[in-house]
Amino acid sequence: MKQQFLVVIPARYASKRLPGKPLLEFDGRPLLQHVYQAAVNSKAAEVIIATDDARIARAAQGFDARVVMTSTSHQSGTERIAEAVTGLQLPAATLIVNVQGDELGLAPALIDQVAGNLVQHPDAAMASLYAPLRSAQELHNPNCVKVVTDARGYALTFSRAAIPWRAPDAPTPAPGYRHIGIYAYSCDFLETYTTLPVSALEQTERLEQLRALYHGYRIHLEQAAAAPGMEINTPEDVARATYLLR
Repeated sequence: MKQQFLVVIPARYASKRLPGKPLLEFDGRPLLQHVYQAAVNSKAAEVIIATDDARIARAAQGFDARVVMTSTSHQSGTERIAEAVTGLQLPAATLIVNVQGDELGLAPALIDQVAGNLVQHPDAAMASLYAPLRSAQELHNPNCVKVVTDARGYALTFSRAAIPWRAPDAPTPAPGYRHIGIYAYSCDFLETYTTLPVSALEQTERLEQLRALYHGYRIHLEQAAAAPGMEINTPEDVARATYLLR
């Protein structure tokens, strides 16, 4: 994948499920630093942290990250990134990878993969990744987002619910996949995204990618080429991650 790309990590302090999440320490370093280092180890030309909180900014500057301050009014990481790249005045075609600030143990290769996926599918507005569901617990966990694609890998829908639903008499149940919360898009599409009306579907599921799908934009997904990291969403996730690191 020859085209250069930038990584922007959206990070906010006021998480409803786990306040202060980016600054929680794992193995002696804040979660945000783990994510930042994974991005630095990718092929990204630059890594930027976009935040609305001075505490996160100070922590990021403590490990020499570049920080862009944004508004406190954003409803999603994509909106926050859109403001950040607008302020940087990047060319419209610049490729941006959104690496969520809560992905502990994310493989740098997945960052490179999602950037390459968008380049290889110019008819898509966004690119992302998925991995097979590992258990019934994941299937029914609302913090584990599920995705269904068509035969060519374009997203049909995303949901926190268990999809696809498996009829008891289904001869060959369709496989289930979890969405990995990493996106690639151009600065041009980011600008477009912020002009799209928020749909009831996006608000119901609390999934930002559904805004793009609802308005007819395509999202292409590939199966992750490496094991995905662990999303830190709840106190239970923190306890599990701490145990695994030990």
